[in-house]
Amino acid sequence: MAFRGKTMFLLSVLTAIMVWAYLNYPGPPLSFELKEWKRTGRFFSHGDFKIFYQDVNGKGRPEDVLLCVHGFPTASYDFAKVWEGLNGRFGRVIASDMLGLGFSDKPYGHNYTVSEQASIVERLLKMLAVEEVHILSHDLGDTVAQELLRRFLYRQKSSSKGAQYLKIKSLCLMNGGVFPETHHATFSQKLMLNPWLAPLARLFNYYTFKNSFGKVFGPDTQPASMDFVDFWALLRWNEGNLVMPGLLQYVAERRVNREAWVGALQKSTVPVHMIYGPADPVNPPVFADRYRELLPEATITVLDNHIGHYPHWEDPMAVLMAYFGFLEKVSPLTQPPAKGET
Repeated sequence: MAFRGKTMFLLSVLTAIMVWAYLNYPGPPLSFELKEWKRTGRFFSHGDFKIFYQDVNGKGRPEDVLLCVHGFPTASYDFAKVWEGLNGRFGRVIASDMLGLGFSDKPYGHNYTVSEQASIVERLLKMLAVEEVHILSHDLGDTVAQELLRRFLYRQKSSSKGAQYLKIKSLCLMNGGVFPETHHATFSQKLMLNPWLAPLARLFNYYTFKNSFGKVFGPDTQPASMDFVDFWALLRWNEGNLVMPGLLQYVAERRVNREAWVGALQKSTVPVHMIYGPADPVNPPVFADRYRELLPEATITVLDNHIGHYPHWEDPMAVLMAYFGFLEKVSPLTQPPAKGET
């Protein structure tokens, strides 16, 4: 009995050590591409936290400034495949990593809100002396963009006409849960949204992440193996895996603020477009029907049936073509000739 008890004790200690090592195993090193993305970016302060951002001068007209807003659980690096194309169209392209994601700080126990993420974006643009922007957003970024649009519409009709505020020239969304009733959280998201089960998120590893994350892509447009490693490295940076449940509270915020955020799209005074990949389990095809029903004045591009939740990663060329087609209608590069001119 003594030997058995001693064996059980040793097994318990060994198990505890293995669990500790598993939970504290470092994330993968940054690839050359991620190192370059980080090297070419900058940081600014939001209170006690550092926020990473990219700010690049493009080849377009100086007055055409684009703001890119990424989704969950990734980062501004999501736009890497369309970055060069966007820089060819705009005079300036700006993208930041949200608080809790990418290379930005990831405070544990922080109360992450969509409102704060929108305020961080506004503060960044004010620091950069940007007053007017086009917005290209995705996933959680769509929700942040909806809040930015809501604020813009409110200030637009404010009595203090002389007040400075961010002006939105156009808004292009991509595969975001803008309508809570058509949004379907993934299994891992449901797990992290449950307060009793959320601690299990600490047990996620690269393989569980790859399996879960891969399901939101189209079956024929899966990321390459190194892309999965890059996405995982960004999530693990600054122990970001620990703050995922806190960040996911935006799902509940969408329901609480549905009237304000969907209302902003319905009342928008700026052009609104959606680029949509229909092979998206998070926002299945019923989403497109709902979009046309609730936003008859807005436009939508439905991509090929095999494109999923990350259209700008899965089919960057199609996204650029759809986006530039939308821009040509609302903000053409060449002005039409005046009447009487040829």
